[in-house]
Amino acid sequence: MHNMSVFLEHAITQYGVFAVFLAMLLESACIPLPSEVVMPFAGFEAWLGHISFVEAVIAGILGNLVGSLIAYAIGKWGGRPLLARYGRYVLFSERHFASAERWFSRYGGITVLIARILPAIRTFISLPAGIAKMNLGKFTIFTTIGIIPWVYILSEVGYQLGKNWSVIESHSHALTYLFAVVLIVAVVLFWMRNRQMQSK
Repeated sequence: MHNMSVFLEHAITQYGVFAVFLAMLLESACIPLPSEVVMPFAGFEAWLGHISFVEAVIAGILGNLVGSLIAYAIGKWGGRPLLARYGRYVLFSERHFASAERWFSRYGGITVLIARILPAIRTFISLPAGIAKMNLGKFTIFTTIGIIPWVYILSEVGYQLGKNWSVIESHSHALTYLFAVVLIVAVVLFWMRNRQMQSK
């Protein structure tokens, strides 16, 4: 994990927002690169003035969206047999995919939104959505809504705590779970409020 973090940080330092876009694309295309390292470090680089904060956030959002659509297409047109055959070449995790698949089968489309803020599952959720042939427009909307707060908050943390980057890096997993809890609560409260309004 440490070597991966160093590699990602070096790539972002050297290639800026393009590296942010590519790393986040790969993360959503089922190659488990840690977004909890990518986006805070992008925010840190913005704090240093090396890249634009807005451009870094946009690159992260677009990268995640494009990667999600790629994974969705693989799920829709190739399905699970393709992953079973070639998944090991892209660090495919059968355990994480099975978990994402259970979430999707149980909760349907809303899972795409919630899963975007769940560690590990967020990387693989697009595959079962594609396999289930979820409506592409609906998938894209839920995916985008889930991506935006995740990318922005991680970037903002890196920016605001720029001078303490070593602290962020050493506690990146704890931060990931904290953000996940906060955002899940927000989504649930929004859903409950929406249902109450519809029932009136």
